[in-house]
Amino acid sequence: MSGMASDHNNSSQEEYIPHYLQKEDPFASKLSREADIIAGFYLTIIGILSTLGNGYVIFMSSKRKKKLRPAEIMTVNLAVCDLGISVVGKPFSIISFFCHRWMFGWIGCRWYGWAGFFFGCGSLITMTAVSLDRYLKICHLSYGTWLKRHHAFICLAIIWAYATFWATVPFAGVGSYAPEPFGTSCTLDWWLAQASVAGQVFVLSILFFCLLFPTAVIVFSYVKIILKVKSSTKEVAHYDTRIQNSHILEMKLTKVAMLICAGFLIAWIPYAVVSVWSAFGRPDSVPIQFSVIPTLLAKSAAMYNPIIYQVIDCKFACCRPGGLKAKSSLKKSRTYTISAHRDSTVIHETQLE
Repeated sequence: MSGMASDHNNSSQEEYIPHYLQKEDPFASKLSREADIIAGFYLTIIGILSTLGNGYVIFMSSKRKKKLRPAEIMTVNLAVCDLGISVVGKPFSIISFFCHRWMFGWIGCRWYGWAGFFFGCGSLITMTAVSLDRYLKICHLSYGTWLKRHHAFICLAIIWAYATFWATVPFAGVGSYAPEPFGTSCTLDWWLAQASVAGQVFVLSILFFCLLFPTAVIVFSYVKIILKVKSSTKEVAHYDTRIQNSHILEMKLTKVAMLICAGFLIAWIPYAVVSVWSAFGRPDSVPIQFSVIPTLLAKSAAMYNPIIYQVIDCKFACCRPGGLKAKSSLKKSRTYTISAHRDSTVIHETQLE
């Protein structure tokens, strides 16, 4: 009986045919031409704003690259990942949407899928590192004080190696990249989980190591930070002005990091839900017109971060004594990254290391 059940399971897995094998042309758009044009314009706007915003963050940081603190180095890496998604990936999908079909064949599909997953994974792991940095800095000062620039560069090497490994695993025959159901974009082949146990192991590994585990670390870090801040607010009020200003700057850094992580997760969670359903649910039950919305939302994640830097930075400057006047006087010595302001009259450089 067990042998018959096993044969039945194997036959049911073999009977499943993914969407990209059901038709002769998997790269033909399944959307209307009008919908493709709207999506093309949307991605064009997102791509331009993301490129300009993240390019500006990198440019401003390059002016003081030898003085960047560990948290700022992580922020620059996040901007590099977001810029990579915009420059390397978005032109492929923009052209394809306007042409009403994927224009770059299977080789271009696999390259696009690899680039999107590589930079996306790099972004999430970078935010995980930033959340741990904030956690150590605020909740465990004895550990946070020894985090220096060379530790940040070691962390960068680990981040890029981690992203490279998981993005390249599909090329080793364990998984694959495939066109989306709507035809004009490519992603990880989530549908392999419907075909074999090996496909299920691959998808579960990707979900755990590249989404669930990093997200759990981020949530843990910021929950602990919130609890710590609530318990220490009254204590800080008794310190002198210099320590209070240092505390305010650290809180600003933490708020920016939290907003960036929240924006990234809000953009990607709908796509992750649809992907999991495609892998372990009934993929054919997801309407094609619906499946494109989470994809477009996820592609907008790279645009949020520079906006968050600007909004928090302006809010912080306006709340300081002197308001916009103080902001103007510091304009040449600041960078729009997750960092405290470099105002030597408020706090010395060594106090934030």
